[in-house]
This record gives sequence, C-alpha cells and structure tokens, in this order.
Amino acid sequence: MNEPRKVDAANWRVLVVDDTPANLAVLKETLAPEGYKLAFANTGEKALEIAAQINPDLILLDVMMPGIDGYETCSRLKQDDKTKDIPIIFITAKKETEDIVHGFKVGGIDYVPKPFQQEEICSRVRTHLELRELQKNLEQMVLERTKQLNDSRLEIVGRLGKAAEYKDNETGMHVIRMSHYSELLAREMGMDDHYCEVLLNASPMHDIGKIGIPDKVLLKPGKLDHDEWEIMKTHTTMGAAILSGGESEVMKMSESIAITHQEKWDGSGYPNGMKGEDIPLEGRIVAIADVFDALTSIRPYKKAWTVEDAVNMIEQESGKHFDPKLVPLFVKILPEIVKIKDQFSDSMEEGGN
Repeated sequence: MNEPRKVDAANWRVLVVDDTPANLAVLKETLAPEGYKLAFANTGEKALEIAAQINPDLILLDVMMPGIDGYETCSRLKQDDKTKDIPIIFITAKKETEDIVHGFKVGGIDYVPKPFQQEEICSRVRTHLELRELQKNLEQMVLERTKQLNDSRLEIVGRLGKAAEYKDNETGMHVIRMSHYSELLAREMGMDDHYCEVLLNASPMHDIGKIGIPDKVLLKPGKLDHDEWEIMKTHTTMGAAILSGGESEVMKMSESIAITHQEKWDGSGYPNGMKGEDIPLEGRIVAIADVFDALTSIRPYKKAWTVEDAVNMIEQESGKHFDPKLVPLFVKILPEIVKIKDQFSDSMEEGGN
C-alpha cells in the first residue's frame, strides 16, 4: 500500500466568501503568506459558482450577506455531490449559541466569531486542511485496497472457470477467448462499460458445472447416448448451484450465465426451455461466443471448423438457436473476433507464453 502523499500548501485551494471588501482584504493579508491558492466571492451565489468550478479544499464563509446568507450557501454546498465534502469554516459576527449551533447543523466544520485573531485563523485553516488531506489519503488507500481485493476475487473467478475448462480442453484458453468475444458483442450492442466489464469477468464461469460431470461422459470421444446426454446437460444446473448465493454483481451474472447459456431463442434449449428475450441478455450473448469458439477450436473428438463455416452456421441458426438481433452484430465485429482468436490461441498457452 502506498505511503500517504505529502501536499505542499501551494496546492491547497481556499475560497474566501464575504460581502465586505475590507474583510476580504484582511483575510487575504492573513492567508497569503501561507502560500495557499486563494479565491474570493462577495455573495453566496458567487460562492456556489466558484466552488463548483475550482473544487476548493476549504471554504471560509461569512453568514450575513445579501441574497442567500452563509447558512443557506453552506446548506446548498452540502446538497451538491460535487461540493458536499468541502470543509466549511464560518467566520461571522453572529456569535450567539443558537447561531453557532445552526452553523454546525447546516454542515459547518468550525465556527469563528468576528473579530478574529490572525494567528487563530491561520492555525484553524491549516488544521482543517491537514485533516482534509489525511481524509483524502485514507480514502485513496481504501480505494487501492478495495481494488486489490476485487482484483484477487476476479482472478479466482477466472481461474475457477479455467480449471473447469481444463477437464475437456487441454489449454483452457477457451474461456479467455469467449469472454472477450462476449465483451466485444455486448459493446457492439451498446451496453455500457460497467455491464461489459462484469460480463467479461463473469462469462469464464459459464461451464463451471462441468467439474461435476463424470469423465466417462465429459471426455467420451464419440457421440453421447441419451442417458449420457441427460447427464451432460446437468452442467448448467450444477454450475448455477455452485455459483448461487453470491452477493457481487460478477457472481450473480455468473450464475445467470451458467443456467442460461444453453438455452435457445426458439425455446428448444436446456435446462428450462426458455425462449426469446425471456433468456437474459448475458445468456444470449455467451451462447454465440461459446458456440463460435467451440466450433473453431480443435477437440480430441473433432477438427476445428474454419471461421467462415462457423459464421455460416451461426447465421443459419439465427432466430432458432441464437438471438436474431445479436447475430448480425457478431458478424459485423468478426475482424475483432478473429484478432482475439489469434491473440489467445491454444498454441500460445501450450508454449508457456
């Protein structure tokens, strides 16, 4: 984890808000020697505008001003996601207990009555700026740690998917290729970055249920008989059972994909005979990516199809096996699909690269 970053005072931005020019001049004279980047406003409305523009690290705010007063200005700043975390120190001649309490209620972090001592203002400003910087450092460290944990979880998910694939694919590269195909297809359909990223990380788990299929069935070189095929089909329900109960978006989508990637658009798929758009989008996307890669890959029981033959088959199955809206999009991005296929070839893994 990184050490907390040290920030020079010259990088701290302070917004001073007061409707009296003499007060602004005094505060400028007081704070300028500290080296802060200073900005000034003489109304609450102007303060809101400047705060949104420069995102200051601290605001010194008068209360009695024309237009909206300091309390209302503070309240509005705290309601805006862009400015809600900026610490605000009230500097005002209103110094009754109820005034001070009100200042804290609307979101102020400190309250300095006028007239003030310059040394006191400098001390309070620096203290709150240092606290603000510590808060930022802590937030950054939490984000970095969270990212590390998320990366570790995603790596485990990917490796589990690859482990299942190793049972009937010597290299396990299938799950990498088809997950990238799935992401490309989702992007072409117009799905947002977040959905595409979750799909990329969830799709490798589509066949995790294969770990529960007996080798005599899973690795049989010839055609499966009726009973064997019924056993093979249970990899969808077993996969969903393995993945059920997960709280993260990746695990929830993984479960959805595991149970639906063998469903067909016309309702003839398994395990539940779902039809059309009743099949979740991720299941429909993965169905195309999975079949394309399976067809164009070598297996002990078959030769690899050419890309052209595989695409022809997918087009023939449009509206039957596959979502007819997704098939032309897949064909459109075929050059990118082929690049992924070449980039993550089985021979690459076998070569140890």
